[in-house]
Amino acid sequence: MSQTRSHTCGELRLEHVGQDVQLTGWVNRRRDLGGLTFIDLRDRYGIVQVVLDPQTVPELHAKSQEIRSEFVLFVKGKVSPRPEGMINKERVTGEIEVHASELDILSKAEVLPFTIHEETDATEALKLKYRYLDLRRPHLQRNLLLRHKMYSVIHRYLDQKNFVEIETPFLNKSTPEGARDYLVPSRVHPGKFWALPQSPQLFKQLLMMSGMDRYYQIARCFRDEDLRADRQPEFTQLDMEMSFATPESIFKIMEALFADIFQTVLDVTIQTPFPQMSYEEAMTSHATDKPDLRWDMPLTQLSQVFKNTSFRVFSEALSNHGEIRGVRIPKGESFSRKQIDQLTLIAKGCGAKGVVWMKKSQEKTSSSIDKFLSPDELSTLESLLKLEEGDLGLIVADQPSVARASLEALRNECIERLELKPKRPFAFTWVVDFPLFVWDDDESRFVSVHHPFTQPHPEDVSKLKNGEDLGSVRALAYDLVLNGYEIGGGSIRIHQPEIQSMIFQTLKLTEEDMKHKFGFFLEALKYGTPPHGGIALGLDRVAMILSGTQAIRDVIAFPKTQSALDLMAESPSTVDPRQLDELHLALKKPKA
Repeated sequence: MSQTRSHTCGELRLEHVGQDVQLTGWVNRRRDLGGLTFIDLRDRYGIVQVVLDPQTVPELHAKSQEIRSEFVLFVKGKVSPRPEGMINKERVTGEIEVHASELDILSKAEVLPFTIHEETDATEALKLKYRYLDLRRPHLQRNLLLRHKMYSVIHRYLDQKNFVEIETPFLNKSTPEGARDYLVPSRVHPGKFWALPQSPQLFKQLLMMSGMDRYYQIARCFRDEDLRADRQPEFTQLDMEMSFATPESIFKIMEALFADIFQTVLDVTIQTPFPQMSYEEAMTSHATDKPDLRWDMPLTQLSQVFKNTSFRVFSEALSNHGEIRGVRIPKGESFSRKQIDQLTLIAKGCGAKGVVWMKKSQEKTSSSIDKFLSPDELSTLESLLKLEEGDLGLIVADQPSVARASLEALRNECIERLELKPKRPFAFTWVVDFPLFVWDDDESRFVSVHHPFTQPHPEDVSKLKNGEDLGSVRALAYDLVLNGYEIGGGSIRIHQPEIQSMIFQTLKLTEEDMKHKFGFFLEALKYGTPPHGGIALGLDRVAMILSGTQAIRDVIAFPKTQSALDLMAESPSTVDPRQLDELHLALKKPKA
């Protein structure tokens, strides 16, 4: 008899009553009641209840006693309606059950290191070590299915827009201008190395030069950098490039793609076009180039108001090149003095010296510094923070990084404590007009904010040519931000060889450096390069937001730890000395 399934565990309904079916799956739960054995059989499609009745089918008795959680079973039986009062309304198959006539144990399972339930007290390390078991949990399977659905939308949409999917090499030349490369030694070329791609940047630009005017790729990329909850050493991005593109044409393509993704995957309609915000406005109003606009709670710049204040805390902060910022907390007036003290401790944990507060009630506006500020200063403070009745204002005066980090932490804490609902569940924005360069004190030179192939703003090319005020040169670069995460970044690229060389010279690359690192690319620019631009989307982050999880590992099948370890496969690992000999490598002993 064939042991293939006729139905999945999630598809049986009342209309199947009376049918003989064949099921396969894992034992999610086993119960013995009144001489009957009940088994919840699970696959990725759902769970169905199977009934074993030794009175009706005696040969099932021995097998029913042997079955344990996570055994893999084949079951043949008849679909029956559940008895009155036994319907499980929380399960789509909850109105029926399958009365088994045959059962085979296809695979046994030892006692598991943790239970396969949605809620488990297993440590993160244990779950990563047994990731294949953790992936049996329904919510992780839903996340992977959601990701698959997102990929399907991307392929369909871009095919309709005449984009061509082209693979680019994994083994590349090392061009260390950003994060550290993962290097791969060459066996046949002793002393030389490949680098795994941080991005297909140069290759996709070469494809524009080849006449493939619309390219995309769901690309695996690698960066040897410190990790965090939304970052992994290997990651997946949607990489795109268009010839004869403008920022506006790229925005239009991407906005329609996201509208399609959200409608198809979540059945959510998002409004387009997305708002745009300059980098300068983002830093001034939100103190970050990744503003989270769901709550409309900017970190307001207040320094200008108090440049002549006599309040020592504010004046000293400003004289030490610090800044004064504040945030409005809706409904925060209800916080007690004890709760505000607790908030102050959070700010101090971020390095702040303290927190100034201001409350607006029905009767009056009061603050912790009433006696130190003039009525005009207090009134201006209230106005700038846009305090409404029942609101709390929190102000920090400190070094810019400390003030911003403190207020960000305070805002997030207050949102959680007050259970403030966002004005919108998904807040997209384009951040534009980034600086082209930023000064690097360690290297004593300007470095690229995005990458050295970004076109300078046409209005600022003269500054670049004259080498004047380079920190104010703007880039034709843009980031797409969603709910406080940078989910994509791109730019219009340089297509003129002379401007590309000028950028390299500004970055203090010698002629030898240019030839060694980018010689093939500079050569290609000489043979008729179309204006072009593109973008790369971090699909791991997009999937994380779509699934509603807080950790990127929850949408990756086999993630690494924050120290870049694979606990399941126990890698990275040592290798056989003979392999090192073949690669012409010798290991240095680590420093004690």
